[in-house]
Amino acid sequence: MKFIKIGVIVSLLFLLGGCSVYMAAHQPSKKDISLFKVGTPRDALIAEFGVPVTSGVKDGKKYEIYRFTQGYTEGAKTARALAEGTADVFTLGISEAVTTPVESLADGNLMVYEVTYDSNDCVDQVTNLTPGASNPSTPQTNPPSNTTQPTGQLTQPVVQK
Repeated sequence: MKFIKIGVIVSLLFLLGGCSVYMAAHQPSKKDISLFKVGTPRDALIAEFGVPVTSGVKDGKKYEIYRFTQGYTEGAKTARALAEGTADVFTLGISEAVTTPVESLADGNLMVYEVTYDSNDCVDQVTNLTPGASNPSTPQTNPPSNTTQPTGQLTQPVVQK
C-alpha cells in the first residue's frame, strides 16, 4: 500500500513537471508599442496589434481603441522556460508548486490605446488608456500647420537696442 502511495505521488509530480515550462514558452509575444506615434499608417497598427476593439467617429475624426496584452521577447520566454525546466529536474518536480503560480501571474500586461486618425488614415493623436497606469500619457498630436518646424540650422540671435 505504501508503495502505491509513493508511486502516485511521483507520477503526479512528473505530470505537473513541465506545466510552468509550457506556460513560460507560450506567454504572449512582445508588441512594438513605438508604432503608437503620430504619422503611423492605420494598416501598420492593425498588422501589429490586430483589429481594434472599438471604432467610431468622435469630433469629426475617425478613432479606434486597441486593447492587447504586452508580452515578452522570445529570448525572455526561452530563458524562463529553461530555468524552470532545470529547476524541475533538480527538485524532481517540486519546484512546480512555486513556478506554476508565478507563470500564472506573469502573463503579460494589459495595454489600451486610443488612436485618432487624419484624413489619410495616419495616426493624428494617441492617448494611453491603460488601466492602472499612474499617469496616462498626454495625448500626442500633430503640430498645427501654421507653425514652422526647426531646420537644425543655427541662426544668430537678434539683439534689439
